[in-house]
Amino acid sequence: MSNPANIARLGIKELRSLAREPLLIGLILYVFTIGIYMAATAMPDTLYQAALGIVDEDGSPLSARIKAAFYPPQFMVPRPVALAEVDPGLDVGTFTFVLDIPPDFQRDVLAGRVPSIQLSVDATRMRQAYTGSGYIQQIVQSEVNEFVQRYRGSPAPAVDLALRVRFNPNLESSWMGALMETINHVTMLSLILAGAALIREREHGTIEHLLVMPVTPAEIMLAKIWATGLVVLVAAACALRFVVQGALQIPIEGSVALFLGCAALHLFATTTMGIFMATVARSMPQFGLLLILTMMPLNMLSGGFTPRESMPEIVQWIMLLAPTTHFIMAGQAILFRGAGLAVVWPQALALLVIGGVFFAISLRRFRRMIGQLAG
Repeated sequence: MSNPANIARLGIKELRSLAREPLLIGLILYVFTIGIYMAATAMPDTLYQAALGIVDEDGSPLSARIKAAFYPPQFMVPRPVALAEVDPGLDVGTFTFVLDIPPDFQRDVLAGRVPSIQLSVDATRMRQAYTGSGYIQQIVQSEVNEFVQRYRGSPAPAVDLALRVRFNPNLESSWMGALMETINHVTMLSLILAGAALIREREHGTIEHLLVMPVTPAEIMLAKIWATGLVVLVAAACALRFVVQGALQIPIEGSVALFLGCAALHLFATTTMGIFMATVARSMPQFGLLLILTMMPLNMLSGGFTPRESMPEIVQWIMLLAPTTHFIMAGQAILFRGAGLAVVWPQALALLVIGGVFFAISLRRFRRMIGQLAG
């Protein structure tokens, strides 16, 4: 039987050891502050504040109407530029788009001709270039059609589609990005901290000191699990409060306490995974390679970025063995849709079962490693 006092003392030792690792402390602070903020704002999937320059060689009411059609938040206020400033502006990144309205554009439109407008795009800004090009074409075509028809409006549709967007009414990509990044960082840091703690003890020779103490391998593992889980859980709670809700002003629909409870079950599974990986790796570089091979499928195939329904059926079944799949399902339901325990209890139970299986496997491997060191 494990001694709770031994587990508590060993856990405090783990916390003190972590406090003497400035690189790991810096990593925790970075990923749960700047990392989340940058993931939510740096590369949005939607068009936001794109720099647009307009060369107006026509100077007509139609060209003025086209210029007035571009406004925030999708575009910055269009900046009038001369034709000679187009290439230098694109070269230095001043503009993402430059629209060149040729001379006599309005006259050609009213005469029934098909004049051309040149759109220059900085394609190094891939996301905005791809999305913004389509937006600009639609806006220009709409303004020209309405000018010719002398009527601003669209024909009545044959079917009235009532669109209701729930949970994210303005379709803000930053909402999804920030919350999913928080969930992913919980997984990543739990693996890193638990694995690094064991490898650090083995490299420093302190694991041999534990062998002569009246503690069992289960107590050593449980101490590492609760200490690592506590650090990550506190960091995640602070990130939700001060970064997600505070700096980014993203509303959270459900119970933060329920989310943290599911996160604790998830941490039980992922910390044991980190310990298992540390028993396989012989050094931190090897552990880093194992971490890359583990984190990529966990992030890509667990439903955080791509819906599981769009994946091959065999991948869906395999990823049910991963704790991240159930944690993401529970996290999205709680944080986005305000779900309660009556909805997410299957995911919580799955996390508990997966964590128990991983703990048994890791404990067996850990005992074997300690036996080899003792021999």
